[in-house]
Amino acid sequence: MKTSLFWYPLPERLIAQHPAEKRGTEKMMVLHRSTGVLEHRHIYDIADYMEPGDLLVVNDTKVFPARLIGEWPDTHGAVEVLLVAPAPEEAGGASQATGDGECDGNPSGQGKVQPATRLEWNCIVGSGRKCREAQTASFGPNGELKATLLKPLGGIGMWRVRFEAEKPLMELLDEFGHTPVPPYVKREGTKEEEAADRERYQTIYAKHIGSVAAPTAGLHFTPEILAKIEAKGVKRVAVTLHVGPGTFRPVKAANIEEHEMDFEAFNVPPETADAINECKARGGRVFCCGSTTVRTLETVAAANGGKVVAGSGASNIFIYPPYKFAVTDCMLTNFHLPQSTLLMMISALAGRERVLCAYAMAVKANYMFFSYGDCMLIV
Repeated sequence: MKTSLFWYPLPERLIAQHPAEKRGTEKMMVLHRSTGVLEHRHIYDIADYMEPGDLLVVNDTKVFPARLIGEWPDTHGAVEVLLVAPAPEEAGGASQATGDGECDGNPSGQGKVQPATRLEWNCIVGSGRKCREAQTASFGPNGELKATLLKPLGGIGMWRVRFEAEKPLMELLDEFGHTPVPPYVKREGTKEEEAADRERYQTIYAKHIGSVAAPTAGLHFTPEILAKIEAKGVKRVAVTLHVGPGTFRPVKAANIEEHEMDFEAFNVPPETADAINECKARGGRVFCCGSTTVRTLETVAAANGGKVVAGSGASNIFIYPPYKFAVTDCMLTNFHLPQSTLLMMISALAGRERVLCAYAMAVKANYMFFSYGDCMLIV
């Protein structure tokens, strides 16, 4: 299938640069899969589309201030580092635990890791100079954090980096790290912007540290909206999938089948697996909040004959038309970039032509797009 089939025109003015003034007031387009009918509602209406016995599954990953801006001490040139994932231990290597923080999931699929306790990370390094092994950069007002490039990895700008500091790494990231908002969200680097992003580029139920991008469909939920859903007789459970920068990686291949997804670590708790299987058995619908939840559940189901089982691993599943969903019945999602893997996923769920028609209507109705934008409910 041609990648160009998923292109659509989008005015730049509709790319949200900031969240809605108040969380939980965003517009919500409702797309009915069976008929193609569209409705214009708001996120606080979502409970109207749920029935007692349905199930809401969210991603409770937590974004951390993974973006560092510093300098090379020898030239004072600027350098930027994005912490992506804790580096896997190499054969014969010593433990890197320092005892600060925790996080579930392992990008290599080798079980659980604790990113906040690791001093060596896989990072994307950006600089005006050519990067070489053993170069050291400094970060923080007084150079409190040092980062040494150990070796280049697969992928543009990807390096294994060792961090050194007298304080715990996560504590220093909280002090002077930056929230890794997407590249299309422009920031001046002010303290006011950072404070706002720390609060709003995070779901209210975020729990497990490990993402460098928010599961944005969940950004719309407030305690009041979740309470309305619970009052409707709909239970909420969670999975954890740590979102990496690959979520923004464009599909450059002419044919979508040639595109490869990055691996992302996930965990499915026993209570979540049980709730999903019970929901399916009684004929209820599974509402997945966001593409990360969909990827997690469909990955697990594909490996277990359509059944969801508890466990941890890593997923690089690429969902595009035609795809038979094993778990997902309904989906809350934001509006996605043209020719993106996320747009291809929802096209597999609701139909490419219907989705593109809905997007054209969203543009006409001035919906806001991407991470800080409005949302779509596919039912």
